[in-house]
Amino acid sequence: MTNEVTVPLLPCASIDDIEAFYGVLGFRTTYKQRKPNACVAVQREDLHLQFFEIAGFDPEQSYGSCLVLTADIEGLHRAFAAGMRAAYGKVLVSGTPRMTRPRARKNADGLGGFSVIDPGGNWIRVFRDAATTPTPPTPATTPAGRLAKALANAVVQADSRGSVGQAVRILDSALARPHTDDDPVEQVEVLIYRAELAMVLHDPQTAAEMLARAQSVTLTDDQSEKAAPALDNAVELTAALR
Repeated sequence: MTNEVTVPLLPCASIDDIEAFYGVLGFRTTYKQRKPNACVAVQREDLHLQFFEIAGFDPEQSYGSCLVLTADIEGLHRAFAAGMRAAYGKVLVSGTPRMTRPRARKNADGLGGFSVIDPGGNWIRVFRDAATTPTPPTPATTPAGRLAKALANAVVQADSRGSVGQAVRILDSALARPHTDDDPVEQVEVLIYRAELAMVLHDPQTAAEMLARAQSVTLTDDQSEKAAPALDNAVELTAALR
C-alpha cells in the first residue's frame, strides 16, 4: 500500500496554549476536545500535528519531538517568523516557545535545518527533503577554519541536541584563544551565535556583549555579503533584547 500518512501525537501542559501558538505560525485547528481526554489537532497545508494534555506536565522536561521534511526550509522559516513578529513583535529566540534559525548541520550531511520548540517543550525539527527538491542543494563542505569548526560543533550540540551549555563551552573556548589569521566572517558568525545562545540561557548581558563584539569586526563588502545571514540574526537578537 502507498499514500499512508503519519501524524505525531505530542504531549503538552495546555492544549489552549498549543492552539494559540500554532495559530501564530499559520496552523488551523482541525479538531479539539476536552473530554474524556483533552487533545487538539492542527494543520498547516500538508503538515499535521496532534497534541494531548497531561496535568502537571513540565515542558522543560519534555522529550517530545518530530521531523518535518520540506523542500523549502527557508520559506517555512520566513512564514513562521512573520507570524511571530505579527503576534509578539519579534521572533522568539529564548524561553519556551522559541525558534532557531536555518543552519547547516554537519550531522545532517551539511544540509540546513531549524527547530521550533513549542509551548509543550516539543522540538519540531525541520529538515530539507532532498527527495522532493527538484535540484537538491549541494551539502556544505567541511568547515576549514578553526572558528567554523567550533561553530559547526556548537550547532550540533545546541540546535540538534538541545545541549546549550555544551555549545557555549565550545564557543567560549574558541573565542578565548584568538588567532591572528582568524577569518573575520567566521568571527562574526561565532559571536552572533554565542549571543543567541546567551539569549536562550536568559543572559542578556552576555548577548549584548557578543553582539557589540561582532559589530566591531571590520568586514569588506564581500565579507559582509557572506556574513549576511548572521548579521540578519543579529538584528533579530537586538530586537529581542529590547
